[in-house]
Amino acid sequence: MPLPQTPALSQAIRLPLTAHLRNWWRRLTPQRQDRFAVLAPLAAVVLFLAAIVAAFGYLRLEESDREREAVERDVEYAQQRLRLRLLDRQEQLQKVARELANHELDSREFQSRGERLVNLYPELRSLTWIDEYHRFKAGAGSASLASGQLRTTGATLRPGETEDSYRLARELGQVVYAQSLVASKTPATLQLHIPLNDRGRFAGVLLAEYSVDSLFLYGVPSEVSARYAVSLRDSRGAVLAGTSIPTRSGAKRLLAWDSNINGYEVQVSPVGSGLVLRGEAYRTSPRLISSGLFWLVIALSAMTAWMLLANWGHTRRRMKVQQALVSETVFRRAMENSMLTGMRALDLQGRITYVNTAFCRMTGWSESDLVGRTAPFPYWPEADRDSLSARLEDELAGKIEPSGIQFRIKRKDGTLFDARLYVSPLIDAHGVQTGWMTSMTDITEPNRIREQLSASHERFTTVLEALDASISVAPLGSDELLFANKLYRLWFGTHAGGHLQLVAQAGVPVAPPSDESLDDVDAFAGLPTDQLPETEAESAEIYIDTLGQWLEVRTRYLSWVDGRLAQMVIATDITARRIAEEQSAAQTERAHSASRLITMGEMASSVAHELNQPLTAINNYCHGMITRIRNEQISRQDLLGTIEKTAKQAQRAGQVVTRIRSFVKRSEPNRALSNIPSMVEAALELAEIEMRRRNVRLTHDIAPRLPALMVDPILIEQVLVNLLKNAADSIDAAGRPTAQRSVNLRVAAARVNEKPVIEFTVTDTGAGLAPEVLERLYEAFYSTKADGMGIGLSLCRSIVESHLGRMTARNLYNGTEVTGCCFSFWIPMTESIAVPVPLVKT
Repeated sequence: MPLPQTPALSQAIRLPLTAHLRNWWRRLTPQRQDRFAVLAPLAAVVLFLAAIVAAFGYLRLEESDREREAVERDVEYAQQRLRLRLLDRQEQLQKVARELANHELDSREFQSRGERLVNLYPELRSLTWIDEYHRFKAGAGSASLASGQLRTTGATLRPGETEDSYRLARELGQVVYAQSLVASKTPATLQLHIPLNDRGRFAGVLLAEYSVDSLFLYGVPSEVSARYAVSLRDSRGAVLAGTSIPTRSGAKRLLAWDSNINGYEVQVSPVGSGLVLRGEAYRTSPRLISSGLFWLVIALSAMTAWMLLANWGHTRRRMKVQQALVSETVFRRAMENSMLTGMRALDLQGRITYVNTAFCRMTGWSESDLVGRTAPFPYWPEADRDSLSARLEDELAGKIEPSGIQFRIKRKDGTLFDARLYVSPLIDAHGVQTGWMTSMTDITEPNRIREQLSASHERFTTVLEALDASISVAPLGSDELLFANKLYRLWFGTHAGGHLQLVAQAGVPVAPPSDESLDDVDAFAGLPTDQLPETEAESAEIYIDTLGQWLEVRTRYLSWVDGRLAQMVIATDITARRIAEEQSAAQTERAHSASRLITMGEMASSVAHELNQPLTAINNYCHGMITRIRNEQISRQDLLGTIEKTAKQAQRAGQVVTRIRSFVKRSEPNRALSNIPSMVEAALELAEIEMRRRNVRLTHDIAPRLPALMVDPILIEQVLVNLLKNAADSIDAAGRPTAQRSVNLRVAAARVNEKPVIEFTVTDTGAGLAPEVLERLYEAFYSTKADGMGIGLSLCRSIVESHLGRMTARNLYNGTEVTGCCFSFWIPMTESIAVPVPLVKT
């Protein structure tokens, strides 16, 4: 059984809910409270407007439903009236049709009776008797058939809609209603075909035509047609009689509250679907679009909502401004508290009115200890109070320099630190000066760093002054000398002439002088940027006549302290080194010459054998000619042939001597673009002498289109001759049979570390190199030959490395058996034109 609801119980139930809502409201932020305070009235206005619209809609729907019920009821009533009228006329006409079928009426009597029926029933327009042969028998009234079609007795019914209905009535043997198709301006008619049955035999048709307008006028009750828009329509919906409400256009339908018309239609019995009765209700009630009360409510609601939204927007903007003001205040307070610069404000009487956190942190005094104090301030050292009092008077008088003042500050714990103060007027919002604002910076650490930098600069200058190299710095395009150490001043004085002389002799580009007053372009704008190195310094060795010394000059571009582009020149005395290098080069050249002489000495027997053959042939030719001349057994032609052969042998011996002389003669080092095939052919001519003596077959492969090399050809020939001679010695020492005594020289282009090189490879079929020999292969004065000096391979490697190349050696294997040795060295290519050379194989 439920408890009765008393006022006290209701109060007890409402209290927790009220308290809950109150707590919820208090937990909201002011911004959300303001939002709810504005949105609640707006929501109420929207709900009120929705309720008004819903009420209007509900009332209109109720009215529409009642109107639709009335339309349906009245249209059904009118249809019943039309049905009864048509059935009554149909019975009268069927009676006449039976009399015609029974031959009770002739044509004259039918015409007379038909006239009476047409005059009696206004909707009946005409009566026509058509026999079974489609012929016109008689008629009464004004028929709507085509002119002359049935007006003449004996005329035949032509094919058409009437003829189709005639056939349908004959086939069915029943009454057929049909609507006749007439011109658009002709009143619509309704045809009734009643078949004539003469004792089971079709005897023709009684055709009655109704005027649809008259049928509507006398058949539809006047009270119904006065209340609604009633019309008779065909099966396609076309209006035959009556009135209809025109449909609204698209725009009007959108603006209207109710665009649909309450209408109802029903088929007229017994005609069927060919004749439809439709009734549509008139809009007797005022439309919503013209309802002043509705639009007044809409306007007031919209105005109220707009004012609430405007008030909400204004409140939001005000809250944003307040929030921005609070954020700005918090930001400024946080910025003041996070600043490392101390801020102090004095009024015009010298009283402290404000200090920030940084000022308190610097001095160690709190804000309450400082605000309101006058001079002497607690952070003044006792020893500096007089000078600080004088500076305070200057500060209040506005005599402090913009660069600030420097003095000492005493912390609360008694320690001192250096500080710099900057003073500026404190102006309020009205432009009136109310005091002085002072910013204080602790410069103890900058002073310490400045002292350290000064000491470091002094040490650096001392080191530069003590260097054994001349160092000078000058801006480009100017005669100003920015820096010069002691040795430069000793050599060239304190002017920039020595600097420019060193740069000029070293071949370093210098910017031309320019008049900066005529243009805004810098003085070094004309210097080619492609000739300015970014990181590596340029180096050159020059001779200074005034000093009588060789100097190594290194230049580097740098940005001076004032932003100008400057050039630093470092000149080092290398006279002693140049003398040592010249002596070393002479010793190296003598070693190369000695090596070539040793090589030729080792090949002396082979050279003697090589010269002995042409000399022996010359001797034999001479003795033979003497003998034949004494015996007078030689003709002039034979004598010339013998002398030509003697000359060829002498030329052969001379070529051997010339080649040996050009190989062993001492000459200055001369590097030039050399043709590789020429160098190889010269070395092969010398090496073939030794190869023939030792019965070793020599082959060589030279790749086509090899470029010229920037080398000393005599030194490269010396390397090739030494390698080929060592290969022949290795084969001879190994005792290889004749079929296996071969040496191959191959010259081809290759790539080493992505650089193009020319590789020379000498391959033999000797006994190879032992592991201990490979370790000491290029060691000076180490040799595996009994009579060797051990300097050949060492000099060969030195020659190759002096041409920026490398030499390697390795054994050749057939499984685990050593079948020979391979020496190779490569020389880097130079940027030169390739010399096309055909492939040569021997």
